[in-house]
Amino acid sequence: MTTTTTPAATSADGTSIAYEPSGGGRPIVLIGGAFNDRSTCAGLAGALVGTSADVAPVLIDRRGRGASGYRADHDPAREVEDVAAVIAAVGGEVDLFGHSSGAVLAIECVLAGLPVRRLAVYEPPFVVTDDRPRAIDLLGRLSALIALHRRDDAVALFLTEAALVPAEVVAGMQADAAMWGAMTALAHTLPHDSALFAPDQGIRGEERYAGIAIPVLAIAGGASPAWLQGGAARVAELVPGARHVTMPGADHSVLHQPADLAALMGEFLA
Repeated sequence: MTTTTTPAATSADGTSIAYEPSGGGRPIVLIGGAFNDRSTCAGLAGALVGTSADVAPVLIDRRGRGASGYRADHDPAREVEDVAAVIAAVGGEVDLFGHSSGAVLAIECVLAGLPVRRLAVYEPPFVVTDDRPRAIDLLGRLSALIALHRRDDAVALFLTEAALVPAEVVAGMQADAAMWGAMTALAHTLPHDSALFAPDQGIRGEERYAGIAIPVLAIAGGASPAWLQGGAARVAELVPGARHVTMPGADHSVLHQPADLAALMGEFLA
């Protein structure tokens, strides 16, 4: 019987970070957002291999997800160190893609000086417009709920205040035992997501973005809420020479139908 072992890199604090390489070209590390493990980007990885870009997608389990280890340190620097460990393991310079809070993490990796050739981000959830309420001290409230083992309440809080999912929709999600169980299993990782994008603070340290000197593609979905589109647009405004694209008909769940996204990224990465 043949068994396979998911490779792992050891982060600076000793946490084991699982990753899954594929293809034979230049590595591109794909980073998912909240409630995601590496499987969420698998469809995009497969679609990218079919484009003209000579890339080798690398899926990553952020700490506390999938086959990765976990330490409850919410400082975004720890997740940057996690990505750095994976980049070193797959051979040095990479392209980088992030979705949602994973997009914010990808930007932080570039700002930290990791060896990234090109960066593509999809709807980093920065709150930069006035058309939605801001979730005050979301990180503190989530951390308190997790400390009390109130995982269901933590998931409901994140969905309603960070993602603005209507309460009645959350109730329907709770009625689906398999879906809700998968989400509550990752509840302890939600403080990491909220530490990255702090929905009550907009973009922290946005003056840093002017120093990004690599090609950047900031993508939004035309069917997404205006505040999500605004995050991508603001990144493109802040980064010199960045390209901003809105994909007609796409929304925040673009990773479930990744063909058009892969085609756009393939052109950018070629």
